[in-house]
Amino acid sequence: MQISPRFTIAVHTLLCIARFSGSQKVTSAFIAGSVNVNPVVIRRALGQLKEAGIVLVEAGVGGARLARPAERITLLDVYRAVDCVQGDLFSFHANPNPECPVGRNVHAVLDGEVAAAQHALEQRLSETTIADLDAEVELQLAKEGSRA
Repeated sequence: MQISPRFTIAVHTLLCIARFSGSQKVTSAFIAGSVNVNPVVIRRALGQLKEAGIVLVEAGVGGARLARPAERITLLDVYRAVDCVQGDLFSFHANPNPECPVGRNVHAVLDGEVAAAQHALEQRLSETTIADLDAEVELQLAKEGSRA
């Protein structure tokens, strides 16, 4: 199973908004140029982020901006906003055979493990903000400048 690219597209979108909104209008077409996708994909992501209260979007070419400071937007907020996974991260196969010793016990031995794994992912995502990633972009830009 793979987490949908909607997550990374949404994070990329928020990073563009955080980085460029002070200097220019950040439109879906502008963001799409950075992500290298059709602007419709960005408009869909912006719609989900807007519904979650993460961005504000002005109609037409008004652009998008963060609805709250980047320090208060976590990757977990984004993960939940774009519905990149429906329900639990791990889905369980239906109807294990109750006549088999493994089949009748698989839930007892595996449910806790997959719940813990999902919790660990969500905990890690909650520790990183858009501001943290924007600072990492700044470091990468500084490295690029020192190579030139």
